[in-house]
Amino acid sequence: MEKALPSQLKEFVSESQYLQIAKDMLAHAKQKGASQAEVALHASTGLNVTVRLNEVETLEFNRDKAVGVTVYFGKQKGSASTTDISPTSLKSTIEAACDLAKLTEPDPYSGLADIHEMAKAIPDLDLYHPWDLTVDNAVNLAKACERTALSLDKKISNSEGATLASSQGFHVYGNSHGFLGAYPTSRHSLSCMVIAQDAQGMERDYQYTVSRQKEMLAKAETVGLEAATRALKRLSAKKLPTQRVPVIFHSSIASSVIGHFLSAISGGRLFRKSSFLLDSLNKKHFPDNIQISERPHILGGIGSAPFDSDGVATNDKELVQNGVITSYILSAYSARKLNLPNTGNAGGTHNIFVASTQGDFDSMLKIMGRGLVVTELMGQGINLVTGDYSRGASGFWVEHGEIQFPVHEITIAGNLQNMFKQLIGVGSDIDKRGSIQSGSLLIEEMTLAGV
Repeated sequence: MEKALPSQLKEFVSESQYLQIAKDMLAHAKQKGASQAEVALHASTGLNVTVRLNEVETLEFNRDKAVGVTVYFGKQKGSASTTDISPTSLKSTIEAACDLAKLTEPDPYSGLADIHEMAKAIPDLDLYHPWDLTVDNAVNLAKACERTALSLDKKISNSEGATLASSQGFHVYGNSHGFLGAYPTSRHSLSCMVIAQDAQGMERDYQYTVSRQKEMLAKAETVGLEAATRALKRLSAKKLPTQRVPVIFHSSIASSVIGHFLSAISGGRLFRKSSFLLDSLNKKHFPDNIQISERPHILGGIGSAPFDSDGVATNDKELVQNGVITSYILSAYSARKLNLPNTGNAGGTHNIFVASTQGDFDSMLKIMGRGLVVTELMGQGINLVTGDYSRGASGFWVEHGEIQFPVHEITIAGNLQNMFKQLIGVGSDIDKRGSIQSGSLLIEEMTLAGV
């Protein structure tokens, strides 16, 4: 497999060395009497540059390595980790995990995922596109981004900086079933945040771009321009009286609402009975037209992965079909606890897509008629046990299907269960930058707490 590792990453990581480390650690765990064992290794290297007011504020170059091991003595489990990959340290890490396992209480649900669930092949998902980025180039791009933002309008009075980040990593996972998989990844991003000011006060906003390929990033000038434009639009924001109104979660923040749903159907919350969506499988919790799917093998996808953190093959699945929850998000352990099939989601989900049901953002405004568009959320007022939802927000007030003015210092509240049922539609303005991709979400009614 040595040829498979791209040359740029070989300067930092030897694939053959990492694969051998995994094999040796598994063998040593067996020698120590472990009935099962698994090893995960990760190496990453990257550059981060932040520029503020045309001066370099931070410059970081990182190189990290980490190894984690879990051993099982029957149903007793022990884990240990290290950042030192010397033979002595690796041996000590195995022994520490074995010592811990012998002290733990047996758990009837512990152990590796079943052998038949292991990924049989590791597809090339086009996740590695290194950027031969020099410090000077990184600084120049960040400066160009911020400079464009600051030059757009005299009302752009200050900057919280522009940051360019580029990283590449290498992941290895192996276990005593004989599974051994490895793949490289890359991630590049550019962001900018600026402050606009007028007689009524100051407002800030930001924009960012992210991709595994540098060629897919938005231009630095475009990011700066959009950051400044967004900040300017928020000037002269008003407060609103308390009322119940329709709410649109703009596509740039819609992923947070979908993220709460994903958390609520995750195995850990379900078997601990700490979710408002207990026993929701094969039950309707959304309107008929709502479809939510997982697609782990999208080429170049931010959330793509050939196998999960248990070594289980990832596969396409439907989480919501015609409003009905058709799958939970389970690892080997949570699947056993719930007596359900493993869904290959140890470590989380991989590329979530919410299908559009409506037209573009302007069409969503027309459908809503009067209400609130939320573009920023603050605070963490979410109780996933009850579904209660309350967060600080800012955005724009809408009348007659058109944005009238910006608003701030408000709170929106409701219950996620009701919010899902009252999801009128999903816009076609899909934000494609993250691992959760959704258009704007129109909720029939929420409480807006203001003055």
